[in-house]
Amino acid sequence: MTISARLAVPACLALAMMAAPPAQAQTAETSFFVTSNGIGNGGNLGGLAGADNHCQTLAQAAGFGAPKTWRAYLSTQAADGQPAVNARDRIGKGPWKNVKGTVVAKDVADLHSAGNNLTKQNSLSEKGDVINGAGDAPNRHDVLTGSQADGTAFAAGEDRTCKNWTSSTQGAAMVGHIDRKGLRDDDASKSWNSSHPSRGPDGGCSQADLKSTGGDGLLYCFAAN
Repeated sequence: MTISARLAVPACLALAMMAAPPAQAQTAETSFFVTSNGIGNGGNLGGLAGADNHCQTLAQAAGFGAPKTWRAYLSTQAADGQPAVNARDRIGKGPWKNVKGTVVAKDVADLHSAGNNLTKQNSLSEKGDVINGAGDAPNRHDVLTGSQADGTAFAAGEDRTCKNWTSSTQGAAMVGHIDRKGLRDDDASKSWNSSHPSRGPDGGCSQADLKSTGGDGLLYCFAAN
């Protein structure tokens, strides 16, 4: 190998390193992800605290946990003397970036507008993976939210939160579609946060029920600070 050739190799490597964005910098800025896996107990997440802990634990394992406070995008309904909780009020002010540094929403209003940047390619897991959607096997595009399209809770009465995230049998959970695709060409099918309630032979809130309609008990996680 000639001297010029030997010099060219390190130069090429240096250019490649300069061109590649530092992974650590992207990790540090991460403020949104979809959980790569669910808790595994259907709609029983251990309440909001259990769901938040799942987000925090996955973020920590991925290298961007503390000092950020991670919250699951979930609403609860008024029950047992406790007021409803709106998912939109739990997640901070934004902006939020996925693990690749892409801004998925500038603020709460943008997140709940038609112009948000939540797509199958942008709603990545904490590992940077694309979640299976419609047409993939298995389809995992249902994400638990318990929310209306504007991010607010449903009225008390008809269950849309698997008994405020404590039931793995009876009830129903409102889910959204990560890939913005459904069985019909309507707003609900294309909704990232309020597409349809869960259902199934076990009562609507078991892990098997969630899987039967194209889900896996996945959550949206946002850094609230």
